[in-house]
Amino acid sequence: MKKFIKAFFITLLVLVLLVAALAAAGLVYLTVNEYAPADREKIDIYGGSTKNIAPGDSITLLTYNIGYGANDDLHDFFMDGGSTVTTESADNITANIEGIINTVLEQDADVNFFQEVDIESKRSYEIDEANLISLSFPQSNIAFATNFLCKYIPYPVDDNIGKINAGIFTVSKLPTSSAERVSLTNGFTWPVSTCQIKRCLLVERIPVENSTKELVLINVHLDAYDSGEGKEAQYNELCELMKLEFAKGNYVIAGGDFNSILPSVNKNKYPINITDHFIPAEISKKNLIETWKYCTDDSVPSSRLLNEPYDPKSLNTQLYVLDGFICSPNTIVNSTKTIDTQFKYSDHNPVVLDVTLVK
Repeated sequence: MKKFIKAFFITLLVLVLLVAALAAAGLVYLTVNEYAPADREKIDIYGGSTKNIAPGDSITLLTYNIGYGANDDLHDFFMDGGSTVTTESADNITANIEGIINTVLEQDADVNFFQEVDIESKRSYEIDEANLISLSFPQSNIAFATNFLCKYIPYPVDDNIGKINAGIFTVSKLPTSSAERVSLTNGFTWPVSTCQIKRCLLVERIPVENSTKELVLINVHLDAYDSGEGKEAQYNELCELMKLEFAKGNYVIAGGDFNSILPSVNKNKYPINITDHFIPAEISKKNLIETWKYCTDDSVPSSRLLNEPYDPKSLNTQLYVLDGFICSPNTIVNSTKTIDTQFKYSDHNPVVLDVTLVK
C-alpha cells in the first residue's frame, strides 16, 4: 500500500509539473508572438470613390459593430455571462453578414464604419468578412485596421477561442487621400495583454473641394472589459487627436462603438440593472468644448448584453446606447438615427448620422 501511495503521489507530481511546463511554454509562445503594432501605421486604401465634397455639402455616415457575424439575436457570449463561444456553423456567419450588408445597403450612407470584422478567425470559421462586405460596395474606398491579432487564445479551456485576426473597417464613397492606424493605450498588462485587443483608431483624410480643409474621419472601437482606466485613456487620446485636427481648420467626425455612454444619452432610459458583467463607462464633456456635438439616438438601444439570447420581454435583458458620433463645431448635425434591427444579426444596431459641413 505504501508503495502504491508513493507511486500515486509521484505520478501526480509529474503531471502537475508537466502541466506547469506546458502552461509556461504556452505563455512564452504567446509573449514572443504578441501583436505589437507601431504607434502610427499607414493603411492601404483599395477601390475607387464616386463622390466629392465641398463646404456646405451634407453627407451621411453609418456605424455598425457587426459582432463578427456571430452575436445575433439567438446567441449569448461567455464573457457577458452566457455560455457560447461562437455560433454553430459557418452558414450562420454568412447569413448574418448577408443580413448586415443588406441592412447597410438600405441606408445608402456615404461612409460606413464597421467594428469587430474578422478576416481569418476560428470564431467565425476563418471567413473573410471584410472581403464579403467589400464585394457589395464596388464603387467605394475600403480600409482595414487590425486591432485583434493572436495566434492562439487558450480560453475557455473546453472550447477555446483559438486564432484571431480582426479589426475595424471603413467603406467610403468619398475620395480618401490617406488612411492611418493610430494606436491607443493598452488597457491590459502582461500576461493578459498577450491575448487582448490592441485598440486603435482608423483615421482617414478626405480632401474638401474649393478649400484647404480636410474632412478627417475616425473609426472608433474602445475597450470593453477593462477596469475603466484604459477606456478613459483611449477616449482622452481620441479627443486630443480631434482637437488637433480641428485646430488645423479641418472638419472632424469620429464614430463607432465607444463602449461608453456619451453625454447626449438619457441614462435613465436604459438603467444598468445587471452589474455582474460588462458595465459601460460614462463620458463627460470636459475633454471637448461645448460646441462639439455628441450624436446619439436613445429612442432605440444600440447595444445589448450577451448574457442570453435576445428577448425584449426578459427581465435579464440589459440594453445600452454605446454607439454614435462626435462632430466638430464646424458641422451642422441634421439627424442621428438608430436603426432598429431587433439585434437580428449582431448585438449592436447601426446608427446613421446626417451632417452638413459648414461653409
